[in-house]
Amino acid sequence: MKLNRRDFVKLSSATAIGVAFTGLGAGCRKTAVEKIAQMKPEWSKETTSVCAYCSVGCGLVVTTSLETKRAINVEGNPDHPINEGSLCAKGASSIQMTENDLRTGKCLYRAPYSGQWEEKSWEWCKKRIAKLAKESRDKSFQVKNEKGQVVNRNMGVASLGSAALDNEECYAMHAFMRAQGIVYLEHQARI
Repeated sequence: MKLNRRDFVKLSSATAIGVAFTGLGAGCRKTAVEKIAQMKPEWSKETTSVCAYCSVGCGLVVTTSLETKRAINVEGNPDHPINEGSLCAKGASSIQMTENDLRTGKCLYRAPYSGQWEEKSWEWCKKRIAKLAKESRDKSFQVKNEKGQVVNRNMGVASLGSAALDNEECYAMHAFMRAQGIVYLEHQARI
């Protein structure tokens, strides 16, 4: 097939337009009109929040349905002094953290040396995590140091905090880790 420059541009433009319009509406749960109707003040409530991804603290406006109490829209807060309504790609897609049909709601477990995943209940997973954490703590727990002083340290476990947590969550996590004797506490914002 012989193409000159003009034919190549025509073919490329037609392909780009076809690809762009093929995906419109694919995978949407509601049409745009239904979503706009849902966001009317008589059926929804707007609440300000802060983006959970990084430690910048961009402001969000979260619209929740009064009927289902679930988020139906998240956008940048134009009155917020940090981001003035704009969001990065992660912040703009933050609604997917809670309102995503593709997000897995099941626990999958792969036994050591197995090539297959199997579904397990949340109760089984919580008990398994607690058991493994206790085993690790018991193996590496140090009651006294070299001088004979009581230290009660868990030397085999470390904690890396997240900037997505608020102060109260960080306090609770810190207290939980210290109660286990963990001394290696770190935070991603400091690193």
